[in-house]
Amino acid sequence: MSNNQSIVEISQTASQFSSSIVLQAENKYIDVKSILGLFTTLVNSQSYELHVHGPDADEAKKAMIDVFTKHGLNVSVVAE
Repeated sequence: MSNNQSIVEISQTASQFSSSIVLQAENKYIDVKSILGLFTTLVNSQSYELHVHGPDADEAKKAMIDVFTKHGLNVSVVAE
């Protein structure tokens, strides 16, 4: 996936929350609020795991799953 719109939308969605939202792709960990980090990661990987911590984590998890699914990305949220 090298769709700029989806990367921007994922980042913007993450930025609405105060929780820390970290994407694990293979051995890399990327702050989902970083558009640059997403550009270098979402292009190469096939499956993703999200680590979400913070006061609005439940809402953030749901929103992130929605936006990843919308763009056809396979993501799972890691239960802590």
